[in-house]
Amino acid sequence: MSNWEGYIKHFVSYLKIEKGMSENSIFAYQADVRKLMIFAETIPVEPEKISISDLKYFVASLCDIGISARSQARIISGIKQFFQFLILEDTISQNPSELLEMPNIGQKLPEVLEMEEIDQLIAAIDLSKNEGHRNRAIIETLYSCGLRVSELVNLRFSDLYFNEGFIRVIGKGNKERLVPVSPSVEHEIGIYNDAIRRHQNIQPGNENVVFLNRRGAKLTRVMIFTIVKNLANEIGLKKNISPHTFRHSFATHLIEGGANLRAIQEMLGHESITTTEIYTHLDQRFVREAINLYHPRNQK
Repeated sequence: MSNWEGYIKHFVSYLKIEKGMSENSIFAYQADVRKLMIFAETIPVEPEKISISDLKYFVASLCDIGISARSQARIISGIKQFFQFLILEDTISQNPSELLEMPNIGQKLPEVLEMEEIDQLIAAIDLSKNEGHRNRAIIETLYSCGLRVSELVNLRFSDLYFNEGFIRVIGKGNKERLVPVSPSVEHEIGIYNDAIRRHQNIQPGNENVVFLNRRGAKLTRVMIFTIVKNLANEIGLKKNISPHTFRHSFATHLIEGGANLRAIQEMLGHESITTTEIYTHLDQRFVREAINLYHPRNQK
């Protein structure tokens, strides 16, 4: 075993135990560092000896094989975390990735659905099918609560506090937050539970999970993506949407309605306010389009 394998193993433990990262984030970081390991073994060079020149050469190789600037930035972020870990462990005294520059990726604003489009997606759900009421409850919960897809599939009945008007969400890094819940979410989950879920043969260990597949097990993230894509195709929606689009739409509509940015940060579970601020840019685009359309100087 090379030094890389051992360090990566300890790095994964560090991310899980000390940083409290989610399984998905840990998997992504591990995959990023393994890309560097494969490259380094062709030189060959161990983690303690790798230089900034080696790292720049690695990034250039990513560009050569067609890795997008956005993906490069994510990989570099993972590498920086890895070498920071080696500093903390006193394995190295200087961080070779410290001067590694991020590619210029610009700002890509997320796709947002109009209220009419969300209503069309919900209306397209076939309620004559067993999964119809479940899918309707899923879309309503994604949008009305602004959940990540991982938060949705892990939602449990013990997290639902409808009498108090909120749900408890376990987000990234196992951080807990309370999200206000609308009557429409309570209504749709109630119908799904009464009409479909309580009549299913539920697999052991899934008794408390809200959204189940036909076999009575917890839904996967991929299944939620499939549900959303099929609905978009059903109504001929041209926008490229995913479950995360409902989260973007939730935040954007709140901003446009005048909601406080800090409150939206809390509801989305963003660690930094700067992450939430992208939605103010979306709102500025909305304002700019209105000015371009209605300003008297633009009418001439």
